[in-house]
Amino acid sequence: MSKESGIELNGLHHLALVCKDMQRTVDFYTNKVGLTLKKGFDLPGYGQHFFFDMGGGSELAFFWFNDAEAAQPGVAAVKNIVGSRQGNISSAHGSMNHVAFSVAADKIVAYRDQLVARGVECTPIVDHNDVVTGSDAGEHAQAQNKPWLQSFYFLDPDGIMLEFCADLQPGLGHADLPVNAQGIKSDGSQITGISPRPTPP
Repeated sequence: MSKESGIELNGLHHLALVCKDMQRTVDFYTNKVGLTLKKGFDLPGYGQHFFFDMGGGSELAFFWFNDAEAAQPGVAAVKNIVGSRQGNISSAHGSMNHVAFSVAADKIVAYRDQLVARGVECTPIVDHNDVVTGSDAGEHAQAQNKPWLQSFYFLDPDGIMLEFCADLQPGLGHADLPVNAQGIKSDGSQITGISPRPTPP
């Protein structure tokens, strides 16, 4: 966090999502994922709000609303799970794409095995290389072959994509130029394999 901003954050307090069935959600996150339910209460007239301990002082919260709209994969949540043959993991602007829980690298295989034994369908474990793109890519070619993170993915009962993610190394402190709404970077380049969006009228 930049000290010049005058704002000092202490990490994530909680992330609040919406479920269709709170009883089913509590069962999944406590009995399958292994989180501890910390607090849950009614919101008189329209719903409930429950909080699970994610560790490190952070919580995962859920709302149940009596007037919530039905799930909309590809809009409010991911279109497909990572590695799916059905297509990519896109979701709409303003959506929450997935939640990644931090786990120890030496435990990730055992945790996946535990979830599978509890009936949770998980992707294979994936190595994420320490990628550098853009004009600096040539200077960091070695990064492509060095795994930075290791993770696997699964869906909760409402289709929310979850990830168990382990740091394998710190990774290079590098960020490519960000694209604008049309997919163009400030130097005029674009992401390989993507056509720029037309400028809206």
